[in-house]
Parts: sequence; C-alpha cells; structure tokens
Amino acid sequence: MSSAFIQTMVILLREGLEAMLVIAALASYLVKSGAEHRVKALYGGALAAVGASLVAAWIFAVFNSGDHNDTLEGVVIFLAAALMLYVSGWLMVKQDPRGWQTYLATKADSALGQGTAWAVAVLAFLAVFREGAETVLFIAAVAKDGWNAGIFAGVAVGLVLLAGLFYVINRVAQRLPLRPVFMITSAFLFVMGIKFIGDSLQEFQEQTLVPFTEIKNIAWIGNIGLHPNVEALSIQFLIVLAALATYSLFLRNDRLMRELQSQRRPAE
Repeated sequence: MSSAFIQTMVILLREGLEAMLVIAALASYLVKSGAEHRVKALYGGALAAVGASLVAAWIFAVFNSGDHNDTLEGVVIFLAAALMLYVSGWLMVKQDPRGWQTYLATKADSALGQGTAWAVAVLAFLAVFREGAETVLFIAAVAKDGWNAGIFAGVAVGLVLLAGLFYVINRVAQRLPLRPVFMITSAFLFVMGIKFIGDSLQEFQEQTLVPFTEIKNIAWIGNIGLHPNVEALSIQFLIVLAALATYSLFLRNDRLMRELQSQRRPAE
C-alpha cells in the first residue's frame, strides 16, 4: 500500500466519521419518530454542505494559500454545537412515546415542527461543512506533488467504509424501540455538542481571542476529545450543569402536571 493511499483513507475516515455519526443518528430518529419525510431535508443539508465545502476549500486555496481561517472555523463549530445542544434537549423532552404520538397527531404542521425540521437540516449542513472543507484541503495537501492512483483509491475505500458504517448504524437503530432511539440520539448529540464547544474555543484560543490556561498532568483527556485548559473545561462543565438543572426542572414540572391531571379525573 502506498503512503498516499493510507493518508487519504485515514483523513477521510477521521474527518468524516463525526459528521457521518451525526447524520446517521438524526436519520434514525426521524425514521423511528414517523417523520421520515424530513430525511430528505436532512440529506439535502448534508449534500449542500459537501458542495459548500468544495467551494470553501477552493476559495481558501486560491485566496489564502490553502490556510484555513481559525476564527471562521471557530464560529462554524460553535454554531454546530449550539444546534446540537438544542436538538439534543428537544429530543430529550419528546422521549415519552405517548407524548410523542400526541405531538405528531396534533402538532405535525405547527411552527415548532417546522422549526425543528429547519434546525435538523441546518445541523446536518454545519456538521458536514465543519469537516468537509478541511478534508478537501488535507487531501489536496497529500496530492501537492500530483494526483495518483493511491489517492483516488484512498478516497474510494474511505467513502465505502463510511457508507458501510452508516448502513450498519441505521440498521441497528431502526430495530430499537422509540424511547431508546430518542435517548441515545439525544445523549450522542449532547456529548458531541460539548466536544464541539471545546473545539470552537480552541480555534479562538489559537487566535488569542480567548485566554488559554493550561492544566498540567491531565493531557490524557485529549484522547477522549477534551482540551486540558481551564477555559474550555469550565464552560463545558457549566453547560452540563445548566442542562442537568433544566432537565430536572422539566421532570419536576412534568410530574406535577401528571399529578394535577390524575386529581382532576375523579372529579370529572
């Protein structure tokens, strides 16, 4: 195997895996929830991001000598993180199958439903765009001395492997009951959103827009996608606390509402 083949395949898998997992998780959720017609919007957003990634990579290569803009990338990652956290919370709130069926029956065409569809499409776009432009630029860097059969083979094998993973994940998810799909998708998007927050801050820190205070002796957390500095971990910790507090409040209000409804039934 040539070095170009291995480098190209690894780049495609590394950069495309996160985006593919986000798309697969959202596609599963849409199919299981009876909103399969929205899958087209999801894939449309992903395909639009592929095209936008190619255009962005070309612009960077022509006007910026192939160097990506850290600030712009930080903004894109932050927007993706915000949407992931939003969709994660929305899914967690809608995890009750009975409540979800009622929602579908009465709110299918409501503003919330339309807004969620747009949020899913935009999230697909940002998740793919975040990785797409870098993927094209990295592969172009491998091909700086000319495109060869090894590079094309690496791209082909990488795409086949990603497609296989996408198929397997979708097949497994479609066999799960509704509640686990909602909960797993919500948890996955929340974890990815937290990770993306750290990645966004790293981009801003590289441009000295955000201070950087390294925490020594915990460099190992980089292996799980976190960044060993005070700023990133503090913000991520606060977001987790806020999410737990919000979810606890939702559970409390939901319990009180159910108790109130059960008290009213005998009177009726």
